Parts: sequence; structure tokens; C-alpha cells
Amino acid sequence: MTDTSARELGVLAKLVIAIAALLIMAGIVWHGVTVDNFQRAWRDLTDRPSGPMAFRFILQPSMAAIAAVRDGLRDARTERSPYLWTILREPHKRVARLREGLEATARIILLGLTMDVIYQVIVFDEFYPIEALIIALLLAFVPYLLLRGLVVRVWHARASAGRVR
Repeated sequence: MTDTSARELGVLAKLVIAIAALLIMAGIVWHGVTVDNFQRAWRDLTDRPSGPMAFRFILQPSMAAIAAVRDGLRDARTERSPYLWTILREPHKRVARLREGLEATARIILLGLTMDVIYQVIVFDEFYPIEALIIALLLAFVPYLLLRGLVVRVWHARASAGRVR
């Protein structure tokens, strides 16, 4: 990704940001911010992997892993620093690298939001917008965030051992 394209978000990434902001506002307006809501949300979040549509707990992280490997290999070949390391340790590069990650995972996050809305309608007969956003980010962006830099580190370790060209 070039410096110019790193500064510009695509349509899907902008859509993800807009939807996230709307979901946060809707969640606060519809359900408020109370201790009971936090407890219900935590209980709902921990029960989801055993409920209907549990396949998404494999599907979304797998899709994020594919994107992370692709981008991590590109980082390794161009000798860029590991993704999460750069985000944590290089503030002047943080925003651009987060934008790259959002661009790479925007479709996966939107898919996750859609699947969680369907899940909530089936299971709860109600919609908890902030929970949908949390699940989508946990299943799509967090695996990408963790794996992209790991791919770079593995590449460099193999290269130093003479196994990669």
C-alpha cells in the first residue's frame, strides 16, 4: 500500500466506521449504559460460541487469518516492521497501519455484523447493537491484528535460517 492510498479509506472501510458509530449511538439510546446491561452483554457474549450459527466463530477468524497472511507476507517481502509492533511502538505510523488493517478486514467486519444481527434476531428477538459490533471486531479485526505481525516474524526467522527466498 502506498503512502497516498494508506491515507485514503475505501468505501467499505468508511462504511464500517459509519456503521460502528451508529451502532454505538443506537446501543446507548436503546439500552442505556448500566451495570445490568454490561452483565447481560458479557453473559450473551460468552454464550454465543455454543449457540446457533457457531460456524461464524470459525469462518470469520479464518477469513481474517487469510487476509493477515497475505498482508504479512507483503510486509515481510518489503521489509516492513511487524504490524502490531508498529501500531504499539511507532505513533507516527499508527494511523496509516490501522487504516490498512481496516481496509483489509472491512468486508469481514460487515459480514460479521450481518451474521450477528441474524443471530440476535433468532436467539434474543431483540437487537443489541454494541454487542454486534464487539463480536464482529473480536472475530475479524483482532485475529488480523495478531496474525499479520506473526507472519512477518516467522518469515524473517525462516529467511535467517535460509529456508525462504
